[in-house]
Amino acid sequence: MHHHELWITGLLNDYLAGPANALLNAVNHPAADARYPWADWMVCEIIVVLFTVVLFGYLRSRLSVDRPGKLQHTFEFIYDFVRSSSEEVAGEQGPKYVAFFGTIFIFILFMNLIGIIPGFVSPTMYAMVPLGLAVSTFLFYNGAGIRQQGLGYAKQFLGPMLFLAPLMIPIEIISNLARPLSLTVRLFANMFAGEQVYLTFLQLTKFLVPVIFIGLHTFVSLLQAYIFMLLAMVYVGGAVSHEH
Repeated sequence: MHHHELWITGLLNDYLAGPANALLNAVNHPAADARYPWADWMVCEIIVVLFTVVLFGYLRSRLSVDRPGKLQHTFEFIYDFVRSSSEEVAGEQGPKYVAFFGTIFIFILFMNLIGIIPGFVSPTMYAMVPLGLAVSTFLFYNGAGIRQQGLGYAKQFLGPMLFLAPLMIPIEIISNLARPLSLTVRLFANMFAGEQVYLTFLQLTKFLVPVIFIGLHTFVSLLQAYIFMLLAMVYVGGAVSHEH
């Protein structure tokens, strides 16, 4: 087993290295070391995806109008919160994109929180994961703007007055291209720092982690998921607004 890898990553590299290498080669991105194609962030992200699918499958099977359970109440609260936030931040068009906002929030939150469990890490402390989320958000809000306004979406890059267009176009393009970088660095830096603090105290206390650091990690995880979602709402709201 590779000395840096998690126990579950080691198992996958021992028994499923072949399929992983075949997939990576198929997308023209071979592993640096064919013996270790599975990475910790990749394995933990897949676990989060599987957990989320199972969780919502279970939740859907138990949905009830008359006798909703605690799990249903929890996610109804999250839905109401995301919907109201989307309307407040993204404007009247915001609720149309609740599915995207909610997915981003829950997915990032679960990826942040898995690092609390001994033997796992938060995928968001690896830069490529926040980058993937940021690029997805970038493509989504630009796509939403084009669907909503058609060719009129390009007017957002011209500025408030036509004679300012030569100055505003490069500024707006650079500003838009900087957004994925900003989203990536913010999520990655905060989660990396929080994870290192948590792991340091975990090693020092030999699994007797003070509750305060678990609480701090949970708070940071929740806050960063919310901030990412909030910024996605701001960008979508600006893209679909005719008044922008």
